[in-house]
Amino acid sequence: MLIETAFHTGDVRVPERFACWREHISQSYVPVEVEGDSTVDVTASQRVLSLGAVQLWTMEHSPMTLRRTRKLIQQCDPGLYHLSLPLRGTMGLTSSDHEAEYERYDLVLHDTSRPHLMRAITSQGQDTILGTGLFVPRKSLPLPESAIDGLLMRRLSGREGIGALLAQFLTQVTRDSGSYRPDDGPRLGTVVVDLLSALLAHELAAGKSLPSDAHRQTLGVRIRAFILANLHDPQLAPSGIAAAHHISVSYLHRLFQHEEETVAAWIRRQRLERACRDLADSAQRTTPIHVIAARWGFPRAADFTRAFRNTYGMPPREYRNRS
Repeated sequence: MLIETAFHTGDVRVPERFACWREHISQSYVPVEVEGDSTVDVTASQRVLSLGAVQLWTMEHSPMTLRRTRKLIQQCDPGLYHLSLPLRGTMGLTSSDHEAEYERYDLVLHDTSRPHLMRAITSQGQDTILGTGLFVPRKSLPLPESAIDGLLMRRLSGREGIGALLAQFLTQVTRDSGSYRPDDGPRLGTVVVDLLSALLAHELAAGKSLPSDAHRQTLGVRIRAFILANLHDPQLAPSGIAAAHHISVSYLHRLFQHEEETVAAWIRRQRLERACRDLADSAQRTTPIHVIAARWGFPRAADFTRAFRNTYGMPPREYRNRS
């Protein structure tokens, strides 16, 4: 199971709930001023899953306002991007030069190093707001901060394209957290950073706001995200990847020329790592090995066994038994 911390006001005496929730938010996120009706019975809960350096959070709570001031930033500035995905209710964000409201399945990115005010508002007929999102170290994204600045507090769609992949990933990991092991956390964190980077790169490319070096970098991120989303396809190959991104195969290889692996080798390693994870998963103990192999792009069992043995020094069945 992933490493998780959780909080629920139901575990606290009624008169102390608002104060406890306010203190908990400042400790689990960054220092903020929490404004709400302290005279009512506050309903609030939070789960935070550790994905390596990335934190995946889910919160349900009564209407309230969070204020991040310059004074609080000076006291504590962890240098995070905060990605929010409202699932029920409306979220409003206000900064010195921007104000907007976000509905269900709008993705929005903001910077904890900048003053802002966040308002959580219930929908008609609802008592609480529900949302999920990420705390991501700024330095973990492979894009220039100056380019990302133009996307802060912009409405990004979580209903289609890469945004939908990211939204689905966040909700699925939260829902199925018990099916992962603690050492899966950093791997999942890498996937989510790749998806977020691909989404931002897509938005930047659409706005043609990238310098040439950054364009190459973001194109590489988009290509890796595309590969990870299509590992199950046995026909996945450099020619198809290049065509999907409207570049030549030779240019695709140049994008990987400073890496330790070729495109094909990177694809093979990603497939084998995921097959390893499934073979070691006790919940999949009865799943035939050839089914796991096909799931990760190896339709021929003999090809999978040969590639697995060459990489890990033993056949898949022996690896499963040792695990």
